[in-house]
Amino acid sequence: MNSNSLIIPVRYSVYIETMRVLQRFLMQNLSRRVMRVPSSGLIRLFGVLFLTSALAQPLAAQGAAPKGIWLRVDTRDATLTVMKGNKPQEVFSNIAIGRFGKTYFKMKGDRRTPLGRFTIAWIPAKSQYHRFLGLNYPDRERADRALADGDITEAQWQAIRRASEANRRPPQDTPLGGFIGIHGTGDGDPGIHSQYNWTSGCIALTNEQIDRLVELVRVGTPVEIR
Repeated sequence: MNSNSLIIPVRYSVYIETMRVLQRFLMQNLSRRVMRVPSSGLIRLFGVLFLTSALAQPLAAQGAAPKGIWLRVDTRDATLTVMKGNKPQEVFSNIAIGRFGKTYFKMKGDRRTPLGRFTIAWIPAKSQYHRFLGLNYPDRERADRALADGDITEAQWQAIRRASEANRRPPQDTPLGGFIGIHGTGDGDPGIHSQYNWTSGCIALTNEQIDRLVELVRVGTPVEIR
C-alpha cells in the first residue's frame, strides 16, 4: 500500500476526534452555564453544538460512500432501503411508523417515530414482534436538547452520555421514551399493517421482510430515519 493512501483516513480520524472533543467541551459548559446565558447566546451555542454533533457522525450515517451497509428509512414514501455507500441494495415497501406520525422531539407515550440518525444497538433473541432491531434511542443529541429544555435531569443525561460513549444501549425509561426499533408484525393483523401506521414509535415491517433484513445488518449498523 502506498503511504499516501493513508493520509485521508488518518486526517479523517483526527478530524472526527477533534469534533467529538469540541462537542464534549460544549456540553460540559452548557450544564453549568445554561441558566446564565441570554437567549441569543443559547441559539448560537446550540447551533454550534448540533453542527459538531452532525460532523462527528460516521460517514455511513451521513450518506457518504463507506464500505459498510446502512439503512435509510423514508417515512414519506413508507420505505426502508438497505444502502451500501450511496447505492440502494434492497428496498422494503409499505412499512408502518408511529400511530401519530413522526417528530424530532419525541417524548414518552407520544406514539411518534423519532427522526434522525441512529445505530442498531441491540438485537434480542426473542420479541413479541417476531424480530426486533433496537436503536440507540435516546441518543446523545436528543439528550443534550432535552437537558437544555428541562425535560430530563442531569443524572439522566449523564446516564445517556455514558451509554453513548461506551456504545451501549441507552436508558430506556427516561421521559424521552425508549424501546424504539425496527420490528415485524408478530401475530398482528397483516391487513392493519398494510393500511395504517400502528406502532408506538417503531418502524414495522412484515415478518417476512424483517427476517430478510436481519440477514443484512448487525449491531452498529447506521440507521437514518427521515
